Amino acid sequence: MPTSPSQTPFHPKRAMVLAAGIGKRMRPVTATVPKPLIEIAGRSLMDHALDRLTKAGVEEVVVNVHYLADLVETHVKKRKAPKILISDERGALLETGGGITKALPLLGDEPFYVMNSDSFWIEGPRPNLDWLARAWDDSRMDALLMLAPTVTAIGYPGPGDFIMDKDGRLARRIERTVAPFVYSGTAILSPRLFADAPQGSFSLNVLFDRAIEAGRLFGIRMDGTWLHVGTPEAIREAEMSVSESAA
Repeated sequence: MPTSPSQTPFHPKRAMVLAAGIGKRMRPVTATVPKPLIEIAGRSLMDHALDRLTKAGVEEVVVNVHYLADLVETHVKKRKAPKILISDERGALLETGGGITKALPLLGDEPFYVMNSDSFWIEGPRPNLDWLARAWDDSRMDALLMLAPTVTAIGYPGPGDFIMDKDGRLARRIERTVAPFVYSGTAILSPRLFADAPQGSFSLNVLFDRAIEAGRLFGIRMDGTWLHVGTPEAIREAEMSVSESAA
């Protein structure tokens, strides 16, 4: 069951979009186009993410860049909203955890949204970013992940990531089983999560595991349909799903 929304919802004003990845599984598409700029339904994955953040009331977004960095930077700086700040990783790719850690001075002291640049979904009855913010409880959480049901995720062939209890607290998938939920690539994170974080390049999963041990990693089941746009074949599948949802 998802975490119950709080009575006094917190709405993050800052966010980070992770856009530095090389996109190996998307080759040959990503040989000349960075994955964040691949288009689905007439807009780039990056713009889909930034549009949703703007609609949720986010005012500033940090975008990290590494692979084909000039193309990504030029693209996002054309936008009027939200305000874009660049975290430059041209010198070294830092992965998800290292990239956010590097950008923390730009993100401030309050909890913030984080989105993978390819985090893409078809909305249900409730806007998912608003629902995520309403469920945030700063006294109990260091991270709140937006989760998709594993069996209904489109384009996702994996066994899932997390088990969620009735209070929304998360545990890792048991080995050789299928977990009911997969991480959608969208979350609210507290700067507390990054206390004593490793140096250099590391996965955000390192910090998620620490939060699990402390009982402070939570999740909420998203509305709508999550699409895993991870391969060239998945682009067409995503296009078809968007077209069918609009019919």
